[in-house]
Amino acid sequence: MKILVLNCGSSSIKYKLYDMDGEKVLAQGGVERIGLDEAFIKVKLADGSKKQIMADLPTHKEGVQLVFKCLLDPELGAIKSLDEIGAVGHRVVQGGDLFEKSCIVTPEVEKGIESLIDLAPVHNKGHLAGLKAVDELMPNVPQVTVFDNAFHSTMPDYAYLYAIPYEWYSKYHVRRYGFHGTSHRYVSQRVCEFLGVDIKTQKIITCHIGNGASVAAVKYGKVIDTSMGLTPLAGLMMGSRSGDIDPSAVTYMMQKSGMTPQEMSEYLNKKSGVLGVAGISSDMRDNENADNEGNKLAHLALQMYNYRIKKYIGAYAAAMNGVDIIVWTAGVGENQEGVRWDSCADMEYLGVKMDRERNHCRGVEQVLSADDSKVKVVMIPTDEEIVIARDTLALVTGKEFD
Repeated sequence: MKILVLNCGSSSIKYKLYDMDGEKVLAQGGVERIGLDEAFIKVKLADGSKKQIMADLPTHKEGVQLVFKCLLDPELGAIKSLDEIGAVGHRVVQGGDLFEKSCIVTPEVEKGIESLIDLAPVHNKGHLAGLKAVDELMPNVPQVTVFDNAFHSTMPDYAYLYAIPYEWYSKYHVRRYGFHGTSHRYVSQRVCEFLGVDIKTQKIITCHIGNGASVAAVKYGKVIDTSMGLTPLAGLMMGSRSGDIDPSAVTYMMQKSGMTPQEMSEYLNKKSGVLGVAGISSDMRDNENADNEGNKLAHLALQMYNYRIKKYIGAYAAAMNGVDIIVWTAGVGENQEGVRWDSCADMEYLGVKMDRERNHCRGVEQVLSADDSKVKVVMIPTDEEIVIARDTLALVTGKEFD
């Protein structure tokens, strides 16, 4: 069966078309700037090169139509008819506590996603627009939603609740949900396959470190804690997100600056983190280059960034009464060896001993720790799309999925 995976953001659509017989990627690309001037689609060709096509894309419907057009194109695509697509799988960031596993899309599911827009206003609106576009353009093709927070639904209540009036949770659903769930799920399972161990016997800390970043404690295959919270703002210091901050610092600065809640949210999500401290860029590569050139604020930003990762690793090792495997993944985790090295330094007490030569690598499945390290430190490139495709295949064919 051929399955199309869509990840629809507020103004973007990423896509991959799979032939699930062998899980082969047939086509992939992304639409950018939907609803804005100079919208385009960028398609990755079979030889690895990319082709960009400008287009007028006022809504997600036109964006999805353009994806379909490219899939059918003799040069850019991989199919002769849309009838070849057996199902469409969607990533949905926020499933709240309504959705604890992937599900086939129905009108009730769409209403549920819509009801959660307040918890993820930018993301869920985009996801819903993508669902409705496919509804209209391919009404007879089954769709599946795979929720970003579903893997974290195994957290116990004492881990996901905040120390606030309980009514805030019971009435407004304010709690820790966690995100990057498809990535944490994939790498925690894949690392056990890679090492030849049973996930049900392992205590694993998964570090999804990209422009957005989160850490999860996966004990015997189930998440018991994760660093992001009600929204993706909480937890680690990120490219442009503050991560954990004293709420009183937020209200203090609102009083001092006169910022509205929406303006403060903009600062904490888009003008903070590494960008806010160093004042250079949210891209870690730019900050590492600046650090190498002697920029003191870039150096400070990197120290803060790595220190927070280290703190979460230590906290989750404590929560699980030890750790067997630490996994690195996502854009920074897979490519910035300095972040991995510094975050795992001085952890001999925990049984972590890195190997510098092994750590000198990018984007490959590889053990990074020394042979005599009690804790295995491993890089596993993430593949969130294949998780979505597998769940989609399982649900539309009536098979069980993990």
